[in-house]
Amino acid sequence: MNFELTEEQRQFREVVHDFVANEVKPLAHETDVTASFNWTAVKKMGPLGLLGLEVPEAYGGAEMDAISAAIAIEELGWGCGSTALAVSAHNGLALGPVVKYGSEAQKARWLPELATGRGRLACLGLTEPGAGSDLQGGVRTRAVKEGDSWIIDGSKMWLTNASVADLMVLLVRTDPAGGSRSLSHILVPTDTPGVIIGPAEKKMGLKGSPTHAVTLDEVRVPLENLLGPEGRGLQQTLATLDSGRIGIGALAVGLAQAAYEEALKYAHERATFGQPIAQHQAVQWMLADAATEIQAARLMVYWAAALKQQGVRYTKEAAMAKLFATEVSERVCRNAIQVHGGYGYSSEFPVERIYRDTRLMTIGEGTSEIQRLVIARHILGL
Repeated sequence: MNFELTEEQRQFREVVHDFVANEVKPLAHETDVTASFNWTAVKKMGPLGLLGLEVPEAYGGAEMDAISAAIAIEELGWGCGSTALAVSAHNGLALGPVVKYGSEAQKARWLPELATGRGRLACLGLTEPGAGSDLQGGVRTRAVKEGDSWIIDGSKMWLTNASVADLMVLLVRTDPAGGSRSLSHILVPTDTPGVIIGPAEKKMGLKGSPTHAVTLDEVRVPLENLLGPEGRGLQQTLATLDSGRIGIGALAVGLAQAAYEEALKYAHERATFGQPIAQHQAVQWMLADAATEIQAARLMVYWAAALKQQGVRYTKEAAMAKLFATEVSERVCRNAIQVHGGYGYSSEFPVERIYRDTRLMTIGEGTSEIQRLVIARHILGL
């Protein structure tokens, strides 16, 4: 058992960290206040491989191992939660299924543009007004064959990247009879007639990561836009979410690390009762807990990523990593505000934004309650 990163992974972390420190972190406050997408930094990510982390080199990607991909998202999360979420969703939720289930024609058509930054981003559309955790029974967006086309009607919610994407991977109902084989994935370019992207949602945090409702009104796409076999959409979605949970876990670790560093710095700078608050045991304990839990969360995320890289099933481990890392991040960010006292509640200090950003992590890509359900079913053999 080796807990050390490889030399290549360490070098990659340093490169990404320096990039984020120079191009992402300095704009995090402005990104949040203006609710604007940081295209300036994202357009520079292509040459670093950050827009095609696990895309094969043959299609313009970086073909990184799963741990390196997690490292990249963690570092982006350290710099800016909004930018990290957009890049994580692009890589794991959207390009991931294209890489894994796409035909050669689909890969050649979409991956070189999306993985290099020559195009825009991509997004995944699962959630609907009546379908969140219950995708199998709740998805109402339907796709019907008509000649050589699919005709898609319905609506989706909470599409991360919809307004900055060229491509959507949509989960739709292709068999009205229902059941586990009634759903499919279909690739839909965002400029297809009938695709109506609503205004950006007004959110508590992650304001620079655009999230939208999307209406599909008689959207016509070729039959060959079916991603993977017809009727396998639910199974493909669950596998995609396993991978996505590693990304969210890594992002949460990055947010927690950023909040911890801010609290650590402030503890040395702020004095009360004639000494730095770092000398007070109550503050020391919060910082000690943060350092310990962040390290544990990071190792759990890397553990799940290592299993993914080995090609073995990692559903339980991804759920564990996502559950633990996201709940750790919320505790660490909360306590970072506590260390700052009243200043921590002010938007002048980064911990206020980081806390708002991390609040989504226990909800998106499966709530903590769903993670516990997944874990329980595995350990109980249900």
